[in-house]
Amino acid sequence: MRTFLLLCAVFLSWRVSHAGKILIVPLEGSHWVNIGIMIKALHAQGHSVDVVRTSDSWYIKEHSVHYKTITVPVTEAFNHDFIKPILKKIFSIERGEASVMTFVNLQAEMFSAMFDMHGLISKMATIMLKDKELMDNLKARKYDLLLTDPAWGAGIILAHALKLPLVYNVRWVTSGEGHLAIAPSPLSYIPMTGSGLTDKMRFIQRVKNLLFYVIWQFQDTFLIHPQYQAVCNKFFGPEVRYSGLLQGADLWLMRADFVFEFPRPTMPNVIYIGGFQCKPAKPLPQHLEEFVQGSGEHGVIIMSLGTFIGELPADLANEIAAVFAKLPQKVIWKYTGDRPATLGNNTLVVDWMPQNDLLGHPKIKLFVAHGGTNGVQEAIYHGVPVVGIPVFFDQYDNLLRLKDRGGAKILTLATVDKDDNFLKAIQEVLNEPSYRMNMQRLSRLHRDQPITPLESALFWIEFVMRHKGAAHLRTESFRMPWYSYYSVDVVLSSLATVAVITFLPLVCFRLTKKERKGIQINKK
Repeated sequence: MRTFLLLCAVFLSWRVSHAGKILIVPLEGSHWVNIGIMIKALHAQGHSVDVVRTSDSWYIKEHSVHYKTITVPVTEAFNHDFIKPILKKIFSIERGEASVMTFVNLQAEMFSAMFDMHGLISKMATIMLKDKELMDNLKARKYDLLLTDPAWGAGIILAHALKLPLVYNVRWVTSGEGHLAIAPSPLSYIPMTGSGLTDKMRFIQRVKNLLFYVIWQFQDTFLIHPQYQAVCNKFFGPEVRYSGLLQGADLWLMRADFVFEFPRPTMPNVIYIGGFQCKPAKPLPQHLEEFVQGSGEHGVIIMSLGTFIGELPADLANEIAAVFAKLPQKVIWKYTGDRPATLGNNTLVVDWMPQNDLLGHPKIKLFVAHGGTNGVQEAIYHGVPVVGIPVFFDQYDNLLRLKDRGGAKILTLATVDKDDNFLKAIQEVLNEPSYRMNMQRLSRLHRDQPITPLESALFWIEFVMRHKGAAHLRTESFRMPWYSYYSVDVVLSSLATVAVITFLPLVCFRLTKKERKGIQINKK
């Protein structure tokens, strides 16, 4: 017993001595949902976690057993009101109810909204850096690393100010899809977000892909990057480039894998943790289990359009409800809008549902989804086929990856309520075995790993803590000017050298010839 107690004491002291201090600057919305899972796992490993939030935080609670909060006082913050007006216009345009001018206005508003959102985050970074007491307190806590989602730039700037190793929980950065900022990305087979293309492109599609690349570059160059660079100029000086800070993270925990993503070049400090939030299904709450079991042999369909989209235009919601009412399956629909008048007895409308646990239930036959990254990866993990209704940003591209692999069918908002398209799509995916077979194949591929994605994420976070960074995994590319990166200077120098070698003898010969002629004339 004495030996056992001694071993326990040694083990506990080992855990305490190896526990680290982690500062987290997260995103709001669904991004917070998945990083919250990582926070719980880090807490369970014995690490101390502090989370930076705004005083007007949308998702991040001030008190938690898994972390302590550092609240930054702001007058404006990213919340649900930010996205609602944009969604209304998207619904209107996608369903063909708006003019061309309205579409143009929406594009301008989307650019404006992106500018405003990053403006809010830049102000948040400024507030933190100007608060000497806050910065002194953060430095005094001697964090081992900073973990952030680089779709917002505040965490990147804060890590530089505190001189901390930087780890990303990443799919997007401020300038677009994460790989584009760090890895070689040939546009000939790497589709840009929003292009609706796969890695197999014809000439015209490659032209389209290039156009989308230019649009993303324009947005970053003129709307986003200058705001963060202004913060860097103010606090660090113009020699510190925000683009260098963004690219210089020690580790990129990428929320994707190559079961989901198209094959592409990558880098040694990119660790793929796609589906890290997925896990075996837990038992359902009693009322849901009873509802699911009541479906008999027909099974259950679940529908969710994610964090942002809790309600739909009334006529569209009624059309969807009417289609569900015609089906022999039971339906669980996450929906917070007014109750549709056409809702059938087979449909249960809920404000929230345990999506992962439902997808893992053997009675679930189909997932009607908007195409968010989390939902798509949970569908892959559990092998459930998808009928996709994308709304904006990367959702169509995510669903396209499933469609390309034979696991999903995609409908646009414009076609959901026309010609029984929604009903036909559901029946096709339910009745054609290949959809489920393909998703189950993807599930087997995804699960066939030596350790889980979450375990991999934890290992690499602790790796950075143990070694005070991971500089040996970073390339020097982010420190190079563009002309050096693309070897423009080398090419120009080589061309100049060839030109000198080629033309110098000719010039010398002509000069010599002229000199001889001059001598002959003088003799005469």
